[in-house]
Amino acid sequence: MNRKRITALAAAILLGVGSASAYASAAVEITNVSYDPTRELYAAYNELFQAHYLEEFGEEVEIVQSHGGSGKQALEVANGLEADVVTLALEGDVDTLVDAGLIEEGYTSEFDLDSSPYTSTIVFLVRSGNPQDIQDWDDLLKEGVGVITPNPKTSGGARWNYLAAWYYFELQGQSDEEIQESIKTLYENVLVLDSGARGATTTFTENGQGDVLIAWENEAFLALEEYPGEYEIVVPSVSILCQPTVAIVDEVVDSRGTREVATEYLSYLYSDEAQRLEAENYYRPSNEEILAEYATEDEGNTITELPEDGKWINTNVELTDISHFGGWTEATETHFVDGGIFDSIYEE
Repeated sequence: MNRKRITALAAAILLGVGSASAYASAAVEITNVSYDPTRELYAAYNELFQAHYLEEFGEEVEIVQSHGGSGKQALEVANGLEADVVTLALEGDVDTLVDAGLIEEGYTSEFDLDSSPYTSTIVFLVRSGNPQDIQDWDDLLKEGVGVITPNPKTSGGARWNYLAAWYYFELQGQSDEEIQESIKTLYENVLVLDSGARGATTTFTENGQGDVLIAWENEAFLALEEYPGEYEIVVPSVSILCQPTVAIVDEVVDSRGTREVATEYLSYLYSDEAQRLEAENYYRPSNEEILAEYATEDEGNTITELPEDGKWINTNVELTDISHFGGWTEATETHFVDGGIFDSIYEE
């Protein structure tokens, strides 16, 4: 029994109230360990879920939220940070917790669409007027262009950035050796490798460093919202379908008795109410009908302000996905493990 419940029970007994009523009044608590750019989404979603759970189950829920670079967050959980659920940037980070014995195999089948309730993609955020005329990935190789992107060793978003760039140069007909040279040139232009995507956004927007931020789509739109008139979004010709992955941390929920509420917490992300909330926070809903409500017919690749009609999703950009790289296990072993391709092309 945890200390909070012991204290609540003792107080109830002193007031002449039975232990059953003391337990009934105590809210169940769960912890969601997530990645950097979901702060705003889960601040809103947690309120939505609390109202839903109270109405459906008659019980209050307290939700503790943790954010950071996705890879770093996965390691924190593996090393003892107690999480009932994880909502991380990619399946490969959740696999870290499978390897640690905290999550059972087959977690991608536990919820719909490979346990990915919403998706995103990678775009560029540039300063107003786009002074460096950045239109596509090859423009990030130009001399004098300062690039901001987080570190693929600690950030899931950074891995999506890297793979999207790789795919672009592959489509240009480059060999693997030529692609590595292009990626090397790109990272030679990187001014700062922050540990997470939100840190990279802060470096670009608040600290004023760099000419272009390689960003999650939702981060770029939040920047337009927070700094009207100061930035533009450039949608590259090709990008990647980013699939953030959710999972129950089996060892934790079984020890704490929170499996029921944790399961409902992740399941409700697929509800119509939550899907629209995700779209309002600039994530792409997995529900195709709701996604279509937010899709725009504008085929331009530059976005200078938030659309008044709320239709912000550009569905015209060509997106690859992680299967193109053999899945996350193969992509990680090839590119991101110690001694992988990223280590070979990037020198601090």
